[in-house]
Amino acid sequence: MSDYDFDLFVIGAGSGGVRAGRLAAQLGKKVGVAEESLPGGTCVVRGCVPKKYLVYGADFGGAIKDAQKFGWNLKDVNFDWPTLRDSVQTEVSRLSGIYSTLLEKNGAKVFRERAEFVDAHTLKLCDSGKTVTAEKILIATGGRPWVPEITGIEHAIVSDDAFTLDELPERVVIIGGGYIACEFAGIYAGLGCKTTQVYRGGRLLRGFDPEIRDEVGAAQEHNGITTKFNASPTAIKKTGGGYIVSFDDGSKIGTDLVFMATGRKPNTNGLGLDNAGVKIAENGAVKVDKYSKTSQSNIYAVGDVTDRVNLTPVAIREGVAFIDTVYNGKKTAYDHTNVASAVFTRPPIGVVGMTEPEAREKHGDDVTIYSTHFRTMKNVLADKPQKVFMKLITTGKKETVIGIHILGDDSPEIIQALGICVKAGLSKEEFDLTCAVHPTTAEEIVTLKPREPNKTTVVT
Repeated sequence: MSDYDFDLFVIGAGSGGVRAGRLAAQLGKKVGVAEESLPGGTCVVRGCVPKKYLVYGADFGGAIKDAQKFGWNLKDVNFDWPTLRDSVQTEVSRLSGIYSTLLEKNGAKVFRERAEFVDAHTLKLCDSGKTVTAEKILIATGGRPWVPEITGIEHAIVSDDAFTLDELPERVVIIGGGYIACEFAGIYAGLGCKTTQVYRGGRLLRGFDPEIRDEVGAAQEHNGITTKFNASPTAIKKTGGGYIVSFDDGSKIGTDLVFMATGRKPNTNGLGLDNAGVKIAENGAVKVDKYSKTSQSNIYAVGDVTDRVNLTPVAIREGVAFIDTVYNGKKTAYDHTNVASAVFTRPPIGVVGMTEPEAREKHGDDVTIYSTHFRTMKNVLADKPQKVFMKLITTGKKETVIGIHILGDDSPEIIQALGICVKAGLSKEEFDLTCAVHPTTAEEIVTLKPREPNKTTVVT
């Protein structure tokens, strides 16, 4: 008999924690899971899943307008925010229930309350006041929104709040230039809000390929979003008709809603990690080795709380690797290189592998760029200016494909398959030998020509 209440206790029932907890329970381990919010974590409850539903909702507005060029005569079309909001929340509740059921059906005990460390093997359940002990503990608490400390910040919302607004505002100011800011700017503009996006830098989507950054900036403008660069908010003042946001360049913007999308931080505040001897980085991330083990030998951490690659599927893979390492006798370190990802701007982005600056830094002049820029058939008939952008980066004599960057409809679906190609180390020749599927957008990836000579991108 174990001296502990549980063989494994998981703090956080997001994607990584649920996967690890379920697999451990299936192996016959006694598993406990604590979740202070709804099971499912950020992705399911207040992140990528409900966000993508809102993107779908925004896209329908444009699709209805485009449909007229395809022969559809539409009258008396209007949008009702409560219908979309409530439909999305109903689906979120259903999915959250599935996550909880997955754990319980496999024998894990779910505690709907916050857990904090007392010591390396003991946790306090904050609502009930009970303490539980566990041989192994897995931290899977994810991330949380971060906002700057400025006057009137209490008047702003963050992404957690965006899904359940009582009503849709006429005017929105979104502060930030990352993927969350860009996605929600596209959502609000698509739902009919007058949307302004303000970013402290000179280009949106820092860290992405420079040409993708330029393309998404143009796409925001096409969507009717006003973008303002090189400005940071200094104060938010409530007025009779909404809010006034002041910026460090002396400008002011009136709005009905201020949305802070200024970044996320690992969710470790108040967990009592010091009590357990778990070391953290300056930004609060739990420090782990390649096997997700912390500075305390019986405590592990996966997902966004470790600030490695902050994506839901990565958290799941890390959770599986943890189970293999700790319970299946197979030490497994998840490979974080060449992970494909998507940004659900309108149109969306799909990327995998290196950006051009990263490729040139590593391989110097031994880099070849292939790209194309074109309107899809659908946009031609709809008389829309928005173009698809594709970029493929190769290196070496064999021209191994080390990066692919796409902005355009269906790019997230396309990049999933292309991620396999980059992970497998395929060459440009192997792409070229693959027959195109016509007529599709994706076929262009196997017919790409070298970029114009002497054309380079500027990094800012």
